[in-house]
Amino acid sequence: MKQVTIVGVGMSADTLTMEGLRAVCGADVLIGAPRLVAQFENLSKPSFAEYSAEAVARVINGHEGKRFCVLVSGDPGFYSAAEGLCDALKNHSVTAVPGISSLSYFFSRLMRPWQDAKVLSCHGRKTNLVDAVRRNRLSFALTGGNMADLGEELAQAGFGGLTAFVGENLGMPEERILTLSVSELSAAKTGSLAVLLVENPDCDRRVRYGISDGEFIRGDVPMTKSEVRAVTMSKLALSPAAVCCDIGAGTGSVTVEMALAAYEGRVYALDKNEEAVRLTQTNCRAFHVGNVTPILGEAPGALEGLPPLDAAFIGGNSGRLVEIFDALFTKNPRIRIVLSAVTLETVHEATQGFAAHGISPEIVQIAATRAKPIGNRHMLQAGSTVFILSGGGNE
Repeated sequence: MKQVTIVGVGMSADTLTMEGLRAVCGADVLIGAPRLVAQFENLSKPSFAEYSAEAVARVINGHEGKRFCVLVSGDPGFYSAAEGLCDALKNHSVTAVPGISSLSYFFSRLMRPWQDAKVLSCHGRKTNLVDAVRRNRLSFALTGGNMADLGEELAQAGFGGLTAFVGENLGMPEERILTLSVSELSAAKTGSLAVLLVENPDCDRRVRYGISDGEFIRGDVPMTKSEVRAVTMSKLALSPAAVCCDIGAGTGSVTVEMALAAYEGRVYALDKNEEAVRLTQTNCRAFHVGNVTPILGEAPGALEGLPPLDAAFIGGNSGRLVEIFDALFTKNPRIRIVLSAVTLETVHEATQGFAAHGISPEIVQIAATRAKPIGNRHMLQAGSTVFILSGGGNE
């Protein structure tokens, strides 16, 4: 059986550990990305500039050598190709040697501790960097030539004034470390070997239900009121990674609360009114949520291009409620649906929609009453009666 050692080179050969150096020197063959293999040319060993798991496996399977060293940048356990390599090389004896990650190296260059940082990769992955920045004081991200896009995404979410630290070509002679504002990232012109740290001293980890109506920017479109929102969100019971939709988003008040709850997922905010879509975008920026995709369109047609949804809130249906139910359940028979209604006819139609898919919904009636100051007294003022119907999901 061939011996394969996956070695974390760190930033460069200069940051290779003694254990890693012994593995490199003792190998019959070196394999890795061109810039890594080139750093050990002085050893005059057979070398192959390959880094995909399939290509590495082909080299090892077809070579007569007994001891192979696969070079990976940074640390094998930190967003590395090592995971795929282990699977591709499962017929061989594989061990790993840890290296210095870009995370630990960069923070040491900044003379800062990193144990409290939120760590993620925006290199070839769909990652919600905006939410990480909103929820954490320190957010560290690997990038891959997309620094300008990340800066624009953060700025659009209202984080343009935050301080960012950029590390480029770490551990190399051309190393560059920058301190600048998030809004300046798009002009930084960094290459593909760059990391990003964003500091948010006013981070907010709260998942809020029933946010005060006054915190939302209002317009001439309907808004689901605070008390109704609170019950709606409790009935949706979203997981952090949920993919969901707010149908008839209005001002985006439910959209925002869904986005705060599903902070690792995605929220599609659908409305046929351009003003509603604009207001939803404005409120998403005000609450610094970056996992919302606004859609101008009408259900059920506008739902066709969406992925299967874990949950949906129906705040407006344009008289096509049964069709909307059919479209949602067709995509995912186990979807969780919550609906608000102010007329008995809508309650009846929604009940039929659930029943058509074998679900008996829970029905709750809400009539919130608020006290309004009148001189030195308080007078009760009743709000509209609202029905909330819910069903499906993990019931």
